[in-house]
Amino acid sequence: MKIRTRLTILFTVITATILLAFAAVIYYTAKESREQEFYALLKKEAITKANLFLNASVDKQTLEDIYHNNRKILNEVEVAIYDTTFTLLYHDAVDIDFVKETRQMINEINQQGEISFYQKDWQVIGLQYEFQGKSFIVTAAAYDQYGYNKLDNLFKTIVIVFIISILVIYIAGRFFSRKAFEPVKEMTEKAANISATNLDLRLPGNGSKDELSELANTFNEMLNRLENSFDAQKHFVSNISHELRTPLAAIITELELSANKERDIEEYKTAIQNVLNDAKKLVRLSNSLLDLAKASYDPSEIAFKPTRIDEALLDARQQVHKANPDYKIDIHFENDFESDNQISVNGNEYLLKVAFVNLFENGCKFSDDRQSTVTITFSGEKIILRFADKGIGISGDDMKNIFTPFYRGENKTFAEGNGIGLSLTQKIIALHKGTIAVKSKEKQGTTFTVELPVVGS
Repeated sequence: MKIRTRLTILFTVITATILLAFAAVIYYTAKESREQEFYALLKKEAITKANLFLNASVDKQTLEDIYHNNRKILNEVEVAIYDTTFTLLYHDAVDIDFVKETRQMINEINQQGEISFYQKDWQVIGLQYEFQGKSFIVTAAAYDQYGYNKLDNLFKTIVIVFIISILVIYIAGRFFSRKAFEPVKEMTEKAANISATNLDLRLPGNGSKDELSELANTFNEMLNRLENSFDAQKHFVSNISHELRTPLAAIITELELSANKERDIEEYKTAIQNVLNDAKKLVRLSNSLLDLAKASYDPSEIAFKPTRIDEALLDARQQVHKANPDYKIDIHFENDFESDNQISVNGNEYLLKVAFVNLFENGCKFSDDRQSTVTITFSGEKIILRFADKGIGISGDDMKNIFTPFYRGENKTFAEGNGIGLSLTQKIIALHKGTIAVKSKEKQGTTFTVELPVVGS
C-alpha cells in the first residue's frame, strides 16, 4: 500500500472517529434533555390534575372524559391520585391503568417525596401533593411519542451526515495527498533517471524550507559527494595507471634489450640494477597505495590507543635512516613534559609513523644538506610539531595542490616521488582529529606544522 493511500485512510479514520464521538455526544445530550423535559412535563400535568380534582373539585367523570377524548388524538398523560393509605381517589383510566400502582410504590413515594422511572418505553413520575394539611400521592405516566420521533429523526440525520462526511473527507484526503505527494513523485522520476553516467543531474527543489526541500537538498548533497568520489576514483585509477606504466615499461625494455643479444657481465649487472631500481619504485608505490587505502578507512575500523608522539618520531627517524643513511633528522623539545598524557595522543601508531616518515623524507630529499628538524611544543590540550628544512621550497602555484594525490610540482626534477606522501599524511592527521599547515619560501625552506589533540582532550 502506498504512503498516499495509507495517509488518506489514516486521515479518514481519525476524522471519522472525531465525528463519531461528536455525534455520540450530541445524541446522548439530546436523549438526556428529552428525558428530563418529559419528566418535567409529567410533573406539571400531575400537579395540574391534582389541582383540578382537589382544589377546583372538578367532577371525576368530567376529568375522565377529557382524558379519553384527548387520548384519541395525542398521548395524554395518565394520572392517578391516592391517599397515603393506598386508597384510590381518582384515576384517568382504571380500565387501562398502565402503571399498575402498588402499595410498595405508594410507600416509596411517600418516603422519598418524588420518584421517576421507566415502565417499558413509558415514563412514570410519582410525587407527594399537600392539600389542606393532608398528603396525597399523585402518579403520572405517558409515552413521549413526539420526543422519540425527534430522537429517531436526529439519529437518522446523524447517520446520513456521518456517511456523507466520511465520503467527502476521503475524497478530499485523496485529492490533497495527491497534491502533497506530487513533488515526491517528480523527485522519484528524476532519481530514476540518475545513473553513473549522468551524476550531474540533480533533484528539483521547491525553494521553500519544508521537509521535501530538505530531502531534495540532502539527496543532491549526496549526489555531489558521489560525483566527487567517482571523479576522484577515475582520477585515482588514471594516475595509478600512469605511475605503474612508467617503471613497468622500463623493466620490460631493459629485459628485452638484455635478451636480444649476448652482453658481458658488467652490462648484465647494469641491466639487473636498473630493473631492481624500477622494481623498488613499484614496491614503494604499492606500499604508499596500501597506506593511502588504510588511511581512507572508516575511523571506526581503525584501532586507536594512547600513543607517545616522541616514540613514534624516534621510530620514524630510525626507519628513514635505515632506508637513507645519509639523511639527518633532529628532534627538539621546546619545553619539558610532566606526564605521559602531555606527549600522548589517541592514535594509530603505524599510521602516525607513516605520516612522520613522509614529512622527514620530504624535508631531507628536497634539501641540499639532506636535513630535517622537528620541534615539539606542548600547548594546553594540543601537541604542536613543526617539521622544518632549508631546502628548495615550494612555489606559490604548487602550494595550492601539494595535498592532492599524485600531484607532482616543479620539484619533481629535484627528487623522485609518486605524489602520494603529502596527501596520505593529510588523511592520517585528519583521522587523528588534527590539522596540518605549510609555509614555504622558494630556495629558503619549508615548514609543515602539525597539531594533534592530546589524550583526554
